[in-house]
Amino acid sequence: PPSHPQLSPLLAGAPFLTPSAFLKEMSLTTKQSLASTREMRRPQIIQLLDMSETSHHKPSAVDLEQSLFQSFPSEVVFQNYVPFEVYEVPLILRNTDKVSKVVLETPHFKLISPSDVCCKVAPGMRSTFHVLFIPEENKDYFHQLTCITEREKFIVLIQAIGARAILDFPDQLNFSVCPVKYSSQKTLLVCNIRNREARYRISTESPVSDDPSIGTLGIGDAMQVTVEFHPLKTGDHSSSLVVHYDTGEDIHTSLYGAAVDVNIRLARNSLTVEKSYLMLSNHRSVVIHNRSEIIVHFQWKAFVTQEEEDRQKLRPQRQKEDKMDHCLRECEVDPALPERLSLLSCTFQNVQGDSMLFSDDVFTLEPVEGDIWPNSSAEINTRLPLCIKRGGIGPQLRFSFDQLDIRKVFVGSDHSYEAILFNKGAIDAVFNLVPPATALGSCFTFLPQEGIILPDGLQVIRISFSSTILGEFTEEFRFTNTSSACLCPCRGCVIGLTFHFNVPTLHFGDVSLDFPHTMSCCLTNTSSVPLTFNLRIPGDGLGEPSVSSFVQLSDSTRLLRRKGAQHRFKPTEFTIKPCRGTIRPLGLLDIQVTLCSNTGKSYELALVVDVCGVGKAGSALLLTARYRHFPCSSSSLLVHPSPRCLARGLLASSPNEKCCLMS
Repeated sequence: PPSHPQLSPLLAGAPFLTPSAFLKEMSLTTKQSLASTREMRRPQIIQLLDMSETSHHKPSAVDLEQSLFQSFPSEVVFQNYVPFEVYEVPLILRNTDKVSKVVLETPHFKLISPSDVCCKVAPGMRSTFHVLFIPEENKDYFHQLTCITEREKFIVLIQAIGARAILDFPDQLNFSVCPVKYSSQKTLLVCNIRNREARYRISTESPVSDDPSIGTLGIGDAMQVTVEFHPLKTGDHSSSLVVHYDTGEDIHTSLYGAAVDVNIRLARNSLTVEKSYLMLSNHRSVVIHNRSEIIVHFQWKAFVTQEEEDRQKLRPQRQKEDKMDHCLRECEVDPALPERLSLLSCTFQNVQGDSMLFSDDVFTLEPVEGDIWPNSSAEINTRLPLCIKRGGIGPQLRFSFDQLDIRKVFVGSDHSYEAILFNKGAIDAVFNLVPPATALGSCFTFLPQEGIILPDGLQVIRISFSSTILGEFTEEFRFTNTSSACLCPCRGCVIGLTFHFNVPTLHFGDVSLDFPHTMSCCLTNTSSVPLTFNLRIPGDGLGEPSVSSFVQLSDSTRLLRRKGAQHRFKPTEFTIKPCRGTIRPLGLLDIQVTLCSNTGKSYELALVVDVCGVGKAGSALLLTARYRHFPCSSSSLLVHPSPRCLARGLLASSPNEKCCLMS
């Protein structure tokens, strides 16, 4: 077997495994890894047998290239295990032939057969075996389960993935825009976040390099990795940073960078030197402007492009090879020629190291190379040929503002704005709004969304906004034309509706049994939009509304029926009027809350306001009350049993309960 196991089925099918995917796979338990297995492969046949020695059924409906049994999973994988604990994975074997086959196994791992199967599987049927694994330490294990039928031997791989080192590299690394032949660096703080010492090797492709490229990192330790992007030509560059672990896994981080020419130009595109007399000189000056943020090292070159310069350097190399071959043939005749051979080699080495600077018998440039210092410290070689260039200029669209700030607005409110789109160019500008792709962007409406603006003309754009999404936002809308795009940035904050009660709490005080108590409050809408609300009291009963003593006197039968249902649901003791409705902007509404206690207890609940379309429990008002028994000592009152007492008597209540006084 190999020194380390193969990757699990999920990792084996990934050609470019990212660090996050590797971490996710290595974090799975054995059961989770089995549940994520979707691929099933044919078992590997290692030997064909003579069926006549063990069976009377020689013909088979299955080709010789295919095994008589199909296993699932194709590979048994254990991972994230603890030493000396027992782990179990089911192994399903399905007989694909027309006759029964005998299944045997090698004692690498313990294989438990089903109790009702004696090593035989009926044609077309399947049987579930169980592979037991008891690790002695957290390391890699690799075994082969051998299955023998009348016709063949095939194997099922069993692997145990032990401890793994994982360096938390990002999935992507973007160098953004970088000047040509300029080094842009990214320094990453990489930590070993798993349970094994990391022995790694990092490989990259040009124009990207890294440091360090090989090393060891302990468990929980961190290090700095510097990735450098040094493009030699303009354009987009994509490559990968590959981390090779000593356990066999290769993890890929995508790298991207764009190389551009910086703003370096000549003050003039042509230079004319006046006629001069023989043996005398004349001079003119030209200025090189560096409008970039880096130090520029310039050289006047003899060739326009790098390709022409490279071809010129290859010519002496070919001449050197030809002359070297000629000298070697002559060395066999003249012993003094080896000294000339070494001198010839040095001469050609000097040619290869030549910078190919500008040189001419008539014209002289001073200085032929140097530095132009701007605001940063870097070096770039930019070839600037003295030639004439022309470029096209498209429509120049501009908005009347840099950013539309709508500030704080209420959720669901409608707002309108006006923006002016100018055409500062010399040709007609055809504009089109790019439809927004975000949920909040769809809350904006622009009219018109397309049109034509004449040179030095303008177009008024009406912007409408209404949102049901709370929170701060920043959106950028694009108006495209034939050659460029004009941006309309918008920012703001959508806040919820504001409202409040006129009292901090409703204190009912001492309440008696079966007598309603009503208190009032006022709900004020301080928003500029209507407030649609629902009022509720969490913690109140879920049964029928509580019955007052007046109703009990008139309907004792109903009281008996309600009394029989009290063991299932507590009555609803609070009544809210109104419990729902809509309050106009900056308006108010009186709310009445009635408590009719049927349970005789202390109350400390909350009157909760739910705002429709926004959310639940937007605000709450505290409700308090305390049950108190009020004895009657007046001899002038006539004592009659109340309906509640009658009901209690009919229901065979406790003799300790006392009748209520009814005057």
